[in-house]
Amino acid sequence: MASETTAGDPVLDLGPQARIVARLAERVPDERLADPTPCPDLTVRNLLGHLTHLATAFRDAGRKDLGPTTDTNPGAVTPDIGPGWREELPRVLDELAEAWRDPEAWTGMTRAGGVDLPGPVAGAVAADELLIHGWDLARATGQEYTPDEGALRSALTFLTAAAEDPGRDDSGGGLFGPVVRVPADAPLLDRALGLSGRDPGWTRPA
Repeated sequence: MASETTAGDPVLDLGPQARIVARLAERVPDERLADPTPCPDLTVRNLLGHLTHLATAFRDAGRKDLGPTTDTNPGAVTPDIGPGWREELPRVLDELAEAWRDPEAWTGMTRAGGVDLPGPVAGAVAADELLIHGWDLARATGQEYTPDEGALRSALTFLTAAAEDPGRDDSGGGLFGPVVRVPADAPLLDRALGLSGRDPGWTRPA
């Protein structure tokens, strides 16, 4: 479902993908929190902590409520969950989706991760983060994953442009790792994963 900006351009509803991530998180048993994920050096609990932090940051970015939540570099500390994460994560995911239903979120400038971004770029980054980390969580915990089509296409467009950027940081210190090549006729999700630096064939260690 899309709304429109003041200029009449359609914008993405992040709600469906946010709900998919919330359902995946709900099904994570406590005994899997220490398991590895496709994100180097992050366990499931760290990934859930990162999802909580990024949902909060992009909620506030959508609201143009700039401050500590939008100014902090996500790589500065290893994320973790608190005792109330099972209630907090779905709440902030809902709030994120609601913030970006406001057409004003997609206009002007905002900030996330300490980086100033145009509203449409920040919205695309939010879709990408929810899409890729949703896959990370599903793959790490052995769950099926069918992302929202709108979020998938938005993320693929964003990731394709990022892969072609000569200034892209593939060192691991930026948003992405080195591109993983996948067949040209691979499913859209596999193509998005490869562009993000993920191996679509990643499986949990035995």
